Amino acid sequence: MSETESNRQKKIAGVLQKDLVDILQGAARGGGLTNVIISVTKVNVTVDLSVAKVYLSIFPHNKGKELLEGIQSNAPLIKHELAQRVKHQLRKVPSLTFYVDDSLEYIENIEKSLKGEENPIEDRDLLDKRKKA
Repeated sequence: MSETESNRQKKIAGVLQKDLVDILQGAARGGGLTNVIISVTKVNVTVDLSVAKVYLSIFPHNKGKELLEGIQSNAPLIKHELAQRVKHQLRKVPSLTFYVDDSLEYIENIEKSLKGEENPIEDRDLLDKRKKA
């Protein structure tokens, strides 16, 4: 039984991810943010399908916090537009919660360290304190 739920969750997450990319990138362009790339790296839907956690990768990274706040404050509008797009596939659109996915930035920092460009062993300030997601 749980396997079908899992497949259903994955299917819904995939549908949401595809449409959220279009909505968010369209909103960024419409808001005059032509030099910003927003991608949806992952969507996790709860078992009861009531909440979708949406993980965003934002480039440039320094715009992440500011854009995340804007996206969070517009969550009801984003959910409404999403509902219009998926009304034939989903009866009820889950509530959306947005998070910045910093894993690409984290990997980039590890690669720099491995190449010797920035050595976190010599300079402890280079190490970000990781938050548990």
